Amino acid sequence: MPWLQIKVSIPPEQAETYEDLLLAAGCAAVTYQDAADQPIFEPDLGTTPLWNATVVTGLFAAEHDLKETLQLLQTAQQQMAAELPSLPEFKAEILEDKDWEREWMDSYHPMRFGTRLWVCPSWREAPEPEAVNMMLDPGLAFGTGTHPTTALCLEWLDGQALEDQQVVDYGCGSGILGIAALLLGARHVQAVDIDPQALTATRDNLSRNRLPDSALDTYLPLQAPVVEADLLVANILAGPLCELAPTLASRVRPGGRILLSGLLSQQADEITSTYSQWFDMDVPGERDGWIRISGTRLQES
Repeated sequence: MPWLQIKVSIPPEQAETYEDLLLAAGCAAVTYQDAADQPIFEPDLGTTPLWNATVVTGLFAAEHDLKETLQLLQTAQQQMAAELPSLPEFKAEILEDKDWEREWMDSYHPMRFGTRLWVCPSWREAPEPEAVNMMLDPGLAFGTGTHPTTALCLEWLDGQALEDQQVVDYGCGSGILGIAALLLGARHVQAVDIDPQALTATRDNLSRNRLPDSALDTYLPLQAPVVEADLLVANILAGPLCELAPTLASRVRPGGRILLSGLLSQQADEITSTYSQWFDMDVPGERDGWIRISGTRLQES
């Protein structure tokens, strides 16, 4: 069954007004999109900022009469004219019916990181059966390897000697980094995330890779026991990384390693300065404006 889409470009302060108009007209769902390539990388906690140029889209079932629905919206808009600085144009289109889940699955391909490691969708065959192959279904959590920060971390992990190491994956998402560490030889991973769905996705992906349950434990942050890991990885954001610096540093043994990402290139100096209290920091690795920073825990004096 095809769907109908009606879009309108508005400033962010009008978003709620036009969402209400579309819902009143009978749309099944409303989405917001950036109309001017204005990324918002790190919003304040508890906020959901919109872009300066925002497109609001209403999705309507095919049984809606397109002409009638547009007329209804335009009439309602005219009645509110006194409250609006401008009256943007509604644009309508028919959305072809597709199996959207299948469409996404078909576009997600195996990816190689470094010399040994592949990340493969769980529904595809591994291209190199003898390589280190991680079978992954991101499910409800972030982390597939397609984002530059995840790719930078996976390539770094591929180049490390991880045999028999205790690893902490802080902000584990789908579990991609922690499970990669296990497949590359780590003994055990403590996976931590604020989102219970991420912990579920991580355990599902652990099972998908036929790794023993005992190889990885999942925790919400306040429940995670303190360990002194050989390696801690945290692919989150600069703000939380700065706030959590003492906590993360305390979970790495002297001589152990830390790997930080989720960072923009202009945030390198701040992160390096913050973590240099505890670590000898390496030169950042960079891709597409994103960076990865690693370091070695200083010996206690």
